[in-house]
Amino acid sequence: MSALPHVRIIEGVTPDRIPFGELIAEGRPVLMKAVVRDWPAVAAGAESPSAAIDYLKRFYGGAPVTGFTGPPEIGGRFFYNDEMTGLNFTAARVRLDGYLDEMAAHLGDDQASSYYVGSTDVDGYLPGFRAENDLPLAEQDFAKQLLVSIWIGTRTTATAHYDISNNMACCLVGDRRFTLFPPDQVANLYPGPLEPTPGGQVVSMVDFRSPDFERFPRFREALAAGQVAEMSPGDVLFYPALWWHHVEALSDFNVMMNYWWNDVASHLDTPQNTLLHGLLSLRDRPASEKAAWKGLFDYYIFGEAEEAGAHLPDHAKGPLGPMDEMTARRLRAMLLRRLNR
Repeated sequence: MSALPHVRIIEGVTPDRIPFGELIAEGRPVLMKAVVRDWPAVAAGAESPSAAIDYLKRFYGGAPVTGFTGPPEIGGRFFYNDEMTGLNFTAARVRLDGYLDEMAAHLGDDQASSYYVGSTDVDGYLPGFRAENDLPLAEQDFAKQLLVSIWIGTRTTATAHYDISNNMACCLVGDRRFTLFPPDQVANLYPGPLEPTPGGQVVSMVDFRSPDFERFPRFREALAAGQVAEMSPGDVLFYPALWWHHVEALSDFNVMMNYWWNDVASHLDTPQNTLLHGLLSLRDRPASEKAAWKGLFDYYIFGEAEEAGAHLPDHAKGPLGPMDEMTARRLRAMLLRRLNR
Protein backbone atom coordinates (compact mmCIF):
# COMPACT_ATOMS: atom_id res chain seq x y z
CA MET A 1 0.00 0.00 0.00
CA SER A 2 1.14 3.54 -0.64
CA ALA A 3 1.96 5.74 2.33
CA LEU A 4 -1.09 7.29 3.99
CA PRO A 5 -1.22 10.72 5.62
CA HIS A 6 -0.50 10.75 9.33
CA VAL A 7 -3.21 11.69 11.81
CA ARG A 8 -2.89 15.07 13.46
CA ILE A 9 -0.19 15.09 16.15
CA ILE A 10 -0.24 17.11 19.37
CA GLU A 11 2.92 17.60 21.45
CA GLY A 12 3.19 18.63 25.06
CA VAL A 13 -0.08 17.19 26.39
CA THR A 14 -0.01 15.98 30.00
CA PRO A 15 -2.33 13.30 31.45
CA ASP A 16 -4.30 15.87 33.45
CA ARG A 17 -4.77 18.23 30.50
CA ILE A 18 -6.13 16.04 27.71
CA PRO A 19 -8.63 18.25 25.81
CA PHE A 20 -11.49 15.73 25.78
CA GLY A 21 -14.13 18.24 24.72
CA GLU A 22 -12.07 19.49 21.78
CA LEU A 23 -11.28 15.96 20.64
CA ILE A 24 -14.93 14.93 20.65
CA ALA A 25 -16.00 18.12 18.88
CA GLU A 26 -13.33 17.69 16.18
CA GLY A 27 -14.49 14.14 15.52
CA ARG A 28 -11.23 12.90 14.00
CA PRO A 29 -8.28 10.81 15.22
CA VAL A 30 -5.53 12.68 17.07
CA LEU A 31 -2.19 11.31 18.28
CA MET A 32 -0.84 12.83 21.49
CA LYS A 33 2.86 12.17 21.89
CA ALA A 34 4.52 10.98 25.11
CA VAL A 35 1.48 11.66 27.31
CA VAL A 36 1.98 8.61 29.56
CA ARG A 37 5.73 8.16 29.15
CA ASP A 38 6.21 8.45 32.93
CA TRP A 39 3.97 5.51 33.78
CA PRO A 40 5.81 2.63 35.51
CA ALA A 41 4.50 0.15 32.90
CA VAL A 42 6.16 2.21 30.14
CA ALA A 43 9.41 2.34 32.10
CA ALA A 44 9.37 -1.43 32.59
CA GLY A 45 8.82 -1.99 28.87
CA ALA A 46 11.68 0.35 28.03
CA GLU A 47 13.94 -1.81 30.19
CA SER A 48 13.06 -5.11 28.48
CA PRO A 49 10.13 -7.39 27.59
CA SER A 50 10.97 -9.58 30.59
CA ALA A 51 10.81 -6.55 32.90
CA ALA A 52 7.42 -5.62 31.44
CA ILE A 53 6.18 -9.19 31.95
CA ASP A 54 7.40 -9.24 35.55
CA TYR A 55 5.66 -5.92 36.14
CA LEU A 56 2.34 -7.26 34.80
CA LYS A 57 2.61 -10.39 36.94
CA ARG A 58 2.78 -8.23 40.07
CA PHE A 59 -0.88 -7.34 39.64
CA TYR A 60 -2.31 -10.60 38.35
CA GLY A 61 -5.01 -11.98 40.65
CA GLY A 62 -5.09 -15.52 39.22
CA ALA A 63 -8.42 -15.49 37.34
CA PRO A 64 -8.20 -17.15 33.90
CA VAL A 65 -8.07 -14.88 30.85
CA THR A 66 -8.75 -15.71 27.20
CA GLY A 67 -5.58 -16.43 25.27
CA PHE A 68 -5.69 -16.43 21.47
CA THR A 69 -3.00 -18.55 19.82
CA GLY A 70 -2.38 -18.64 16.08
CA PRO A 71 -0.05 -20.94 14.12
CA PRO A 72 3.10 -19.46 12.56
CA GLU A 73 1.64 -19.41 9.05
CA ILE A 74 -0.95 -16.72 9.87
CA GLY A 75 1.85 -14.19 10.43
CA GLY A 76 0.09 -12.73 13.45
CA ARG A 77 -3.08 -11.86 11.50
CA PHE A 78 -6.01 -13.17 13.52
CA PHE A 79 -8.70 -13.84 10.91
CA TYR A 80 -10.75 -16.59 9.26
CA ASN A 81 -9.40 -19.82 7.85
CA ASP A 82 -9.01 -20.05 4.07
CA GLU A 83 -12.41 -21.70 3.58
CA MET A 84 -14.17 -19.27 5.97
CA THR A 85 -15.61 -22.22 7.87
CA GLY A 86 -14.01 -21.03 11.09
CA LEU A 87 -11.20 -18.94 12.52
CA ASN A 88 -7.46 -19.33 11.92
CA PHE A 89 -6.58 -19.43 15.63
CA THR A 90 -7.68 -21.08 18.85
CA ALA A 91 -9.05 -19.47 21.99
CA ALA A 92 -8.66 -20.95 25.45
CA ARG A 93 -9.01 -19.93 29.07
CA VAL A 94 -5.49 -19.68 30.46
CA ARG A 95 -3.63 -18.31 33.45
CA LEU A 96 -2.11 -15.01 32.42
CA ASP A 97 1.21 -15.60 34.15
CA GLY A 98 1.75 -18.92 32.37
CA TYR A 99 0.66 -17.46 29.03
CA LEU A 100 3.10 -14.57 29.48
CA ASP A 101 5.86 -17.09 30.14
CA GLU A 102 4.95 -18.87 26.91
CA MET A 103 5.17 -15.58 25.02
CA ALA A 104 8.53 -14.82 26.61
CA ALA A 105 9.91 -18.20 25.58
CA HIS A 106 9.28 -17.46 21.90
CA LEU A 107 10.12 -13.77 21.59
CA GLY A 108 12.19 -13.06 18.50
CA ASP A 109 11.35 -16.42 16.87
CA ASP A 110 9.87 -15.73 13.43
CA GLN A 111 8.61 -19.33 13.25
CA ALA A 112 6.78 -19.21 16.56
CA SER A 113 3.04 -19.10 17.10
CA SER A 114 1.30 -15.76 17.64
CA TYR A 115 0.05 -15.02 21.16
CA TYR A 116 -2.60 -12.48 22.03
CA VAL A 117 -4.65 -11.46 25.06
CA GLY A 118 -7.24 -8.95 23.86
CA SER A 119 -9.68 -6.60 25.57
CA THR A 120 -9.18 -7.82 29.13
CA ASP A 121 -10.71 -5.79 31.96
CA VAL A 122 -7.85 -4.16 33.83
CA ASP A 123 -9.52 -3.73 37.21
CA GLY A 124 -10.92 -7.26 37.21
CA TYR A 125 -7.75 -9.11 36.22
CA LEU A 126 -4.91 -6.75 37.19
CA PRO A 127 -6.21 -5.06 40.36
CA GLY A 128 -4.00 -2.18 41.39
CA PHE A 129 -2.49 -1.65 37.94
CA ARG A 130 -4.47 1.54 37.37
CA ALA A 131 -3.36 2.91 40.73
CA GLU A 132 0.08 3.28 39.12
CA ASN A 133 -0.92 3.70 35.46
CA ASP A 134 -4.06 5.70 34.79
CA LEU A 135 -5.46 8.82 33.18
CA PRO A 136 -7.20 11.17 35.66
CA LEU A 137 -10.75 10.95 34.34
CA ALA A 138 -12.79 11.33 37.52
CA GLU A 139 -14.11 14.77 36.59
CA GLN A 140 -15.09 13.83 33.05
CA ASP A 141 -18.78 13.33 32.29
CA PHE A 142 -18.09 9.86 30.90
CA ALA A 143 -16.14 8.61 33.93
CA LYS A 144 -19.02 6.40 35.11
CA GLN A 145 -19.35 4.80 31.67
CA LEU A 146 -15.73 3.77 31.20
CA LEU A 147 -14.49 0.38 30.16
CA VAL A 148 -10.73 0.13 30.63
CA SER A 149 -9.05 -2.82 28.91
CA ILE A 150 -5.53 -4.14 28.42
CA TRP A 151 -4.13 -5.82 25.29
CA ILE A 152 -1.02 -7.99 25.46
CA GLY A 153 0.71 -9.97 22.73
CA THR A 154 3.51 -10.67 20.34
CA ARG A 155 3.63 -9.37 16.73
CA THR A 156 -0.10 -9.50 16.03
CA THR A 157 -2.60 -7.79 13.74
CA ALA A 158 -6.19 -6.92 14.60
CA THR A 159 -7.93 -6.68 11.23
CA ALA A 160 -9.78 -3.43 10.49
CA HIS A 161 -12.99 -3.14 12.48
CA TYR A 162 -15.07 -0.51 14.27
CA ASP A 163 -16.10 -0.12 17.90
CA ILE A 164 -19.31 1.49 19.12
CA SER A 165 -17.45 3.65 21.66
CA ASN A 166 -14.93 6.46 21.61
CA ASN A 167 -11.42 5.22 22.26
CA MET A 168 -8.34 6.53 24.04
CA ALA A 169 -5.56 4.02 23.29
CA CYS A 170 -2.37 4.20 25.39
CA CYS A 171 0.71 2.51 23.95
CA LEU A 172 2.67 1.11 26.90
CA VAL A 173 5.15 -1.45 25.54
CA GLY A 174 6.32 -1.89 21.94
CA ASP A 175 5.44 0.11 18.83
CA ARG A 176 2.01 0.07 17.17
CA ARG A 177 0.56 1.21 13.90
CA PHE A 178 -3.10 2.19 13.59
CA THR A 179 -4.59 2.61 10.12
CA LEU A 180 -7.88 4.47 10.45
CA PHE A 181 -10.87 5.15 8.20
CA PRO A 182 -13.97 7.29 8.78
CA PRO A 183 -17.32 5.51 9.19
CA ASP A 184 -18.50 6.44 5.68
CA GLN A 185 -15.88 4.06 4.22
CA VAL A 186 -17.76 0.97 5.37
CA ALA A 187 -18.67 -0.23 1.86
CA ASN A 188 -15.11 0.32 0.62
CA LEU A 189 -13.71 -1.86 3.41
CA TYR A 190 -15.79 -4.92 2.50
CA PRO A 191 -17.06 -6.01 5.93
CA GLY A 192 -17.17 -9.73 6.67
CA PRO A 193 -19.83 -11.86 8.40
CA LEU A 194 -21.76 -10.56 11.39
CA GLU A 195 -20.74 -13.77 13.16
CA PRO A 196 -18.54 -15.48 13.88
CA THR A 197 -15.93 -12.73 14.05
CA PRO A 198 -12.29 -12.90 15.13
CA GLY A 199 -12.75 -10.53 18.06
CA GLY A 200 -16.44 -9.75 18.50
CA GLN A 201 -16.72 -7.04 15.84
CA VAL A 202 -17.23 -7.24 12.09
CA VAL A 203 -13.86 -7.06 10.31
CA SER A 204 -12.73 -6.02 6.85
CA MET A 205 -12.14 -8.90 4.45
CA VAL A 206 -9.17 -7.09 2.87
CA ASP A 207 -5.69 -8.32 3.71
CA PHE A 208 -3.88 -5.02 4.24
CA ARG A 209 -0.50 -6.74 3.82
CA SER A 210 -1.29 -7.60 0.20
CA PRO A 211 -4.61 -6.09 -0.95
CA ASP A 212 -6.41 -7.93 -3.75
CA PHE A 213 -7.69 -4.94 -5.73
CA GLU A 214 -9.38 -7.16 -8.31
CA ARG A 215 -11.56 -8.72 -5.63
CA PHE A 216 -11.87 -5.53 -3.56
CA PRO A 217 -11.56 -2.64 -6.04
CA ARG A 218 -13.22 -0.03 -3.82
CA PHE A 219 -10.49 -0.52 -1.21
CA ARG A 220 -8.51 2.06 -3.20
CA GLU A 221 -11.18 4.61 -2.27
CA ALA A 222 -10.86 3.62 1.39
CA LEU A 223 -7.11 4.15 1.22
CA ALA A 224 -7.66 7.61 -0.24
CA ALA A 225 -9.64 8.46 2.91
CA GLY A 226 -7.35 6.64 5.35
CA GLN A 227 -4.90 7.94 7.92
CA VAL A 228 -2.12 6.28 9.87
CA ALA A 229 -0.85 6.71 13.42
CA GLU A 230 2.63 5.42 14.24
CA MET A 231 2.76 4.96 18.02
CA SER A 232 5.70 4.65 20.38
CA PRO A 233 5.50 3.72 24.07
CA GLY A 234 3.98 6.61 26.00
CA ASP A 235 1.83 7.86 23.12
CA VAL A 236 -1.97 8.16 23.37
CA LEU A 237 -4.27 7.92 20.35
CA PHE A 238 -7.83 9.23 20.39
CA TYR A 239 -10.34 8.19 17.73
CA PRO A 240 -14.13 8.55 17.73
CA ALA A 241 -16.74 5.83 17.88
CA LEU A 242 -17.40 3.92 14.63
CA TRP A 243 -14.06 4.81 13.04
CA TRP A 244 -12.55 1.73 11.44
CA HIS A 245 -9.08 0.86 12.74
CA HIS A 246 -6.53 -1.74 11.67
CA VAL A 247 -4.03 -2.34 14.48
CA GLU A 248 -0.54 -3.80 14.06
CA ALA A 249 1.67 -4.61 17.04
CA LEU A 250 5.16 -4.13 15.62
CA SER A 251 7.48 -5.29 18.40
CA ASP A 252 8.27 -8.73 19.78
CA PHE A 253 6.23 -7.93 22.91
CA ASN A 254 3.47 -5.34 23.07
CA VAL A 255 1.08 -3.93 25.68
CA MET A 256 -1.67 -1.38 25.18
CA MET A 257 -4.34 -0.08 27.55
CA ASN A 258 -7.42 1.66 26.25
CA TYR A 259 -10.38 3.62 27.58
CA TRP A 260 -13.75 3.14 25.87
CA TRP A 261 -16.67 5.47 26.53
CA ASN A 262 -19.75 7.00 24.96
CA ASP A 263 -20.84 10.53 25.71
CA VAL A 264 -24.43 9.44 26.36
CA ALA A 265 -26.57 8.41 29.31
CA SER A 266 -25.88 4.88 30.56
CA HIS A 267 -29.52 3.79 30.19
CA LEU A 268 -29.45 4.15 26.41
CA ASP A 269 -29.27 0.92 24.42
CA THR A 270 -26.59 0.16 21.84
CA PRO A 271 -27.43 1.11 18.23
CA GLN A 272 -25.81 -2.16 17.16
CA ASN A 273 -28.96 -3.95 18.37
CA THR A 274 -31.05 -1.56 16.28
CA LEU A 275 -28.95 -2.39 13.24
CA LEU A 276 -29.51 -6.12 13.72
CA HIS A 277 -33.24 -5.64 14.13
CA GLY A 278 -33.24 -3.45 11.03
CA LEU A 279 -31.85 -6.38 9.06
CA LEU A 280 -34.72 -8.48 10.34
CA SER A 281 -37.49 -5.93 9.86
CA LEU A 282 -36.52 -3.48 7.09
CA ARG A 283 -33.81 -4.58 4.69
CA ASP A 284 -35.88 -6.94 2.52
CA ARG A 285 -38.99 -4.79 2.22
CA PRO A 286 -39.96 -3.20 -1.13
CA ALA A 287 -37.99 -0.08 -2.04
CA SER A 288 -41.06 2.15 -1.72
CA GLU A 289 -41.68 0.96 1.83
CA LYS A 290 -38.02 1.42 2.74
CA ALA A 291 -38.15 4.99 1.45
CA ALA A 292 -41.23 5.66 3.56
CA TRP A 293 -39.62 4.16 6.65
CA LYS A 294 -36.54 6.27 6.03
CA GLY A 295 -38.74 9.34 6.31
CA LEU A 296 -40.13 8.08 9.61
CA PHE A 297 -36.65 7.36 10.94
CA ASP A 298 -35.51 10.84 9.92
CA TYR A 299 -38.47 12.30 11.82
CA TYR A 300 -38.31 10.19 14.97
CA ILE A 301 -34.63 9.28 15.23
CA PHE A 302 -32.23 11.37 13.17
CA GLY A 303 -33.95 14.74 13.47
CA GLU A 304 -33.90 17.02 16.50
CA ALA A 305 -34.75 14.97 19.59
CA GLU A 306 -37.54 17.34 20.67
CA GLU A 307 -39.30 17.68 17.32
CA ALA A 308 -41.48 14.54 17.28
CA GLY A 309 -43.08 15.32 20.62
CA ALA A 310 -43.02 19.11 20.56
CA HIS A 311 -46.76 19.46 19.80
CA LEU A 312 -47.84 17.05 22.57
CA PRO A 313 -48.51 17.86 26.25
CA ASP A 314 -45.79 16.58 28.54
CA HIS A 315 -47.95 13.85 30.10
CA ALA A 316 -48.66 12.36 26.66
CA LYS A 317 -45.14 12.35 25.21
CA GLY A 318 -43.97 9.01 26.61
CA PRO A 319 -40.77 7.94 24.80
CA LEU A 320 -41.08 11.00 22.53
CA GLY A 321 -40.09 13.14 25.50
CA PRO A 322 -36.74 13.23 27.30
CA MET A 323 -35.28 9.73 27.64
CA ASP A 324 -34.59 9.23 31.33
CA GLU A 325 -33.89 5.90 33.01
CA MET A 326 -37.55 5.12 33.77
CA THR A 327 -38.68 5.98 30.25
CA ALA A 328 -35.93 3.75 28.86
CA ARG A 329 -37.08 0.85 31.03
CA ARG A 330 -40.68 1.21 29.87
CA LEU A 331 -39.66 1.43 26.23
CA ARG A 332 -37.40 -1.61 26.57
CA ALA A 333 -40.22 -3.59 28.18
CA MET A 334 -42.62 -2.61 25.37
CA LEU A 335 -40.06 -3.68 22.77
CA LEU A 336 -39.44 -7.01 24.48
CA ARG A 337 -43.19 -7.73 24.62
CA ARG A 338 -43.45 -7.11 20.89
CA LEU A 339 -40.37 -9.17 20.03
CA ASN A 340 -41.67 -12.10 22.08
CA ARG A 341 -45.07 -12.26 20.39
